Amino acid sequence: MSEEMSYEEYEKKADEIREKNNEYLDGFEEHLKAKGLNAKTIDRHLFNVDFYINNYLLYYDIEDVTQGCYGVSGFLGSWFIRKAMWSSVNSIKSNIASLKKFYRYLLDQGVVTKEAYESLCEDMKDNKEEWFDMVRGYYDLDDDDLDMLI
Repeated sequence: MSEEMSYEEYEKKADEIREKNNEYLDGFEEHLKAKGLNAKTIDRHLFNVDFYINNYLLYYDIEDVTQGCYGVSGFLGSWFIRKAMWSSVNSIKSNIASLKKFYRYLLDQGVVTKEAYESLCEDMKDNKEEWFDMVRGYYDLDDDDLDMLI
């Protein structure tokens, strides 16, 4: 949260961003339905994207979806692993698929630029193996490793 912004101002701004994000999620849901995806797959994509845009992007500071193209490495390479108890290699893969689809949808809607979308995809391609290693290592800690984290 910015030091110049009060908590009330932060919450008001975050609520405005969440409202806009939910409009994007509604449009994305309709887009996925039109593509013929089944309800379970759609729900998974919506859950993953919602967690990213309405939790992570608003966690430290207020960032909108356009800025989210540049935050995926901090999310999947660290924050998600530490904050989501369901984090795993498979859940990271699932998030990659969901975020790619969502940001492709936003690109097609003119919300994000082609350059931003390509940056997101490149970041995912270049770093996914490292993220997989990070999540494997996080859950493979011994007591000495845990002491260092505290």
